[in-house]
Amino acid sequence: MIQVTDSISLHENEIQLDFIRASGPGGQNVNKVSSAVQLRFDAAKSSALSEDIRNRLKQISGHRMTVEGTVIIEARRYRSQDRNRQDAIDRLITLIRRAAEKPRQRRRTKPSPAARQKRLTAKRQRGETKRRRRTVRIATEDA
Repeated sequence: MIQVTDSISLHENEIQLDFIRASGPGGQNVNKVSSAVQLRFDAAKSSALSEDIRNRLKQISGHRMTVEGTVIIEARRYRSQDRNRQDAIDRLITLIRRAAEKPRQRRRTKPSPAARQKRLTAKRQRGETKRRRRTVRIATEDA
């Protein structure tokens, strides 16, 4: 059992771990040992997640979630398989915790009259500065 929050816990059988060969540090060992981890979590079929959390997870995870609703996380940061496995699980837990947080409702506000006046004054000053930078035309008498 993987405890995500007080109310959300995942069974180990809901997470599929595949071990693949990783690029990066490890020298010749990299060509022999499958130390990278590819974690798959089927969020669409998980009974631990509510519909709201599932929808937010879909928004947050972006390219890590497939069309079928499977979250795929690849961990290849470390040389050891165990550390990469733990890293992948930690990243999944972080993702689900972020999805579990309800976003705060935005309250529409209006700028105060003083703020509006300040903005308009600043715009006028900026316009005046630009107007003064223009080239001055000198009136010449030809006739």
